[in-house]
Amino acid sequence: MTVQVPLLEQIKEDYRANRCDWTRPGFRAVAVYRFGAWAEMLPGSITGKLLRFAARLLHRRVRNVYGIELPAQVKAGRRLIIEHQGGIVIHGSCVIGDDCCIRQGVTLGNRRTSEPLSAPRIGNRVNIGAGAVILGDVSVGDDANIGALSLIIEDVPAGATAVGQPARIRVRPAAVERDAG
Repeated sequence: MTVQVPLLEQIKEDYRANRCDWTRPGFRAVAVYRFGAWAEMLPGSITGKLLRFAARLLHRRVRNVYGIELPAQVKAGRRLIIEHQGGIVIHGSCVIGDDCCIRQGVTLGNRRTSEPLSAPRIGNRVNIGAGAVILGDVSVGDDANIGALSLIIEDVPAGATAVGQPARIRVRPAAVERDAG
């Protein structure tokens, strides 16, 4: 069950997660996303329409200046960190969990034009490396690590590390603990 957190509380959490630095492009992109997602829920009054229009203008500015495409339709969890700007594209149907970190050049998108709404579901505390591409109706489990330049087209289990093109699971936490003991 998802708990609705007021807009300013979400932005404060994102601010703290982004090292209390409002100048970071990733924080600005997430703040604009939060504003846009909030504005999309407003009624169709003239005020609601004006706020949605303002949110769309801000979204385009963030996309064009910072290269971060994070539409208001994305379902992003709390304390999202976009570590570096540039070349980040996130599909509008994507779901991102709490405490995730996304780096530059990441694409979270659909795989087939015949399935335009199929998009990745990213679990909580997932770390996505630079240039990673996650395509289609795939799930990335909680606490997973996606290596830089990896291509993910199949599910990644919770706690696993996936690297390569196409990605292979390299580390499973249960196997590491068993070998160490």
